[in-house]
Amino acid sequence: MTQATLKITEIFYSLQGESTTVGLPTVFVRLTGCPLRCGYCDSEYAFYGGERFSLEAILEKVASYNPRYVCVTGGEPLAQRECLTLLTMLCDAGYKVSLETSGALAVDAVDPRVVKVMDLKTPGSGEVARNRWENIPVLTANDQIKFVICSREDYEWARFKLDEFALVEKVSDVLFSPSFGQIQPLELAEWILADNLKVRFQLQLHKLLWNDVPGH
Repeated sequence: MTQATLKITEIFYSLQGESTTVGLPTVFVRLTGCPLRCGYCDSEYAFYGGERFSLEAILEKVASYNPRYVCVTGGEPLAQRECLTLLTMLCDAGYKVSLETSGALAVDAVDPRVVKVMDLKTPGSGEVARNRWENIPVLTANDQIKFVICSREDYEWARFKLDEFALVEKVSDVLFSPSFGQIQPLELAEWILADNLKVRFQLQLHKLLWNDVPGH
């Protein structure tokens, strides 16, 4: 029987830069490959290359950091089938596990113990047509939805989706993040306050600390 493997770009220990665990020390497992090409992508280096590791070797590397939190990211992690197995193995090992996913692939088979941090791609991403709307009913109060806002038009689109799908009531947190270099963070913060949105504003901590260097 062939041993299950995943193509990995990097495994590293850093502070979580996004989501509701922002600032907490976390091991990141970055899988290689993504079927999307968002205009603001900050991990294009994960589209190609990478190195194959057995799932056992990945868990051994994760354990070497003695973490509490593990984040499986990409690329798009769910583009590799064995990602689902890895997520379950990480949960079984006792870690608090999150998955960063584009929302373009089905999430219904993800272990329910995993916190799914799922993007809804705005028009400004260039990939709005890839949103898999049938993922939304699968999400629970354990999960989070993220909008990367590139413009006022994106903001209005995201605000409409909040109401259309009752997202604030559906998941634990809805995250609004300014697209780095496209809109000023203060602008987005003021729009949220003016409209009294029940969302979480977030900046990407890793960009502020390490200027988007891979491995952080």
